[in-house]
Amino acid sequence: MTDEMIETEEQEDAGESYTLPIPEQAVGMRLDAYLASLEALSISRSYAQKLIDEGRVLVSSTRRAASWKLKFGEIVGLLLPPPAPSNLRPEQIPLNIVYEDDDVIVVDKAAGMVVHPAPGHASGTLVNALLGYDPTLAMNGTTRPGIVHRLDKDTSGLIVVARNDAARESLVQQMQARTMLKEYLALTQGKLKHPNGIIDAPIDRDPRERKQMAVVMGGRPARTRYETIGYFARYTHVRVRLETGRTHQIRVHMTYIGHPIVGDSVYGDQMWKRDPEVADLARQFLHAHRLGFNLPSSGTYREFVSPLPADLQSVLDRLS
Repeated sequence: MTDEMIETEEQEDAGESYTLPIPEQAVGMRLDAYLASLEALSISRSYAQKLIDEGRVLVSSTRRAASWKLKFGEIVGLLLPPPAPSNLRPEQIPLNIVYEDDDVIVVDKAAGMVVHPAPGHASGTLVNALLGYDPTLAMNGTTRPGIVHRLDKDTSGLIVVARNDAARESLVQQMQARTMLKEYLALTQGKLKHPNGIIDAPIDRDPRERKQMAVVMGGRPARTRYETIGYFARYTHVRVRLETGRTHQIRVHMTYIGHPIVGDSVYGDQMWKRDPEVADLARQFLHAHRLGFNLPSSGTYREFVSPLPADLQSVLDRLS
């Protein structure tokens, strides 16, 4: 389904308040599943259930159970708890900034850089670097100031960061409306039977391996478009466009159809390690190549392009 527009309001000492009108596409969904399906919230179903149990979720001003089936025209009110005190530290880390104005910064992220602090990555992240570059970034949560979408640690390429709350809201709404262009370049194992296609399969936590994602019945809706750029003997070079933004979406979807991303040590089958032409690849062959959106202040549509980094281009050169 298409995520609806979300109205938000910052409330001092209370956290962040959301007003969520229920669209026709969400009728019949469980309340907890609906909250977990919203990209702008980026919360798990179990956390949604916790919020419901704590009374932080109301359906048309009434407390409902997590299993409540939503009806058209209902309005869900959500109050997220306030963030804990932040220990974020600005760090002077070089950034490849391809565009900036008073509202946004577009960064060409290097592979190996984590986007925001997490267990095991308390420093050296893109957020630490951004705070070193611009300490005034909008603090939306304790560990993700300015962050409206993410790239995996070992995925390189373009990411846009909001410098203020109004810009963040504009970018979030564009993602919800699916008007933001996010295009990737990838190398997959095997020869794709269909040169172009759409992978429409829900994604959620893998019930067998909770640190990973998987295609799961009843998971969050996920759609990925792909088109073939070229074929090699054992691989396919593809262009991929995201219609939704689930965690590890491209990697999970390509593995789901039997063509994992070359170099993916988590979701791939490791067959690529036996091929001397690609065995030295130190990360997944996935690059955020093109990013397009409306500039928050003017509404002007802009696209930005990042060429393949040297490590990925060298693999294509050897295969050609």
